[in-house]
Amino acid sequence: MTTSPNALALTRPLLLGLTVLNALYAFAIGALLVATLLYPPVLSAALGMTDGQTPWEVRAALRAVVVLGLIAAYVVHRVLRELLAIVDTVRSGDPFVVDNARRLQAIAWWVLVGEALRLLIGMTAWSVSGSLSSMGIDLDLDIGFSFAPWLAVLLLFVLARVFEQGARMRADLEGTV
Repeated sequence: MTTSPNALALTRPLLLGLTVLNALYAFAIGALLVATLLYPPVLSAALGMTDGQTPWEVRAALRAVVVLGLIAAYVVHRVLRELLAIVDTVRSGDPFVVDNARRLQAIAWWVLVGEALRLLIGMTAWSVSGSLSSMGIDLDLDIGFSFAPWLAVLLLFVLARVFEQGARMRADLEGTV
């Protein structure tokens, strides 16, 4: 099975576009955090309440979710940056290098952190769902467990090890020739 060279040519611009979208997301969510701190009624208005009706724990939890969203944007930035570096080595014709093994391992750690953040956001939302439902606001929480991200992390760690072994074997081979 051959792959189209166009797929590789499109990968770099796609990753750059995703990086820009992620930066815009981080800016928007950062602006939301600043807005809720400088003008607290904006948070209550988003929930359809007056400022005095919103309990402090709900305001704190929603701000915590926003902060976790900013951290998640940083995690995505790191994954995209490492992936872009890997794509650049593929384009240059030398993907089986120790640096790519390190990058794959870093991506695995960042994906693991991202999944932990997702669970933390879910727990934060769940912790205030009772307060909100007593006020007539029902959150549609669908924060189920999925094996896919955890399997992806394991796969990335294994792939990093394969790249490391391949790079080492290649270096040994070049040393004998």
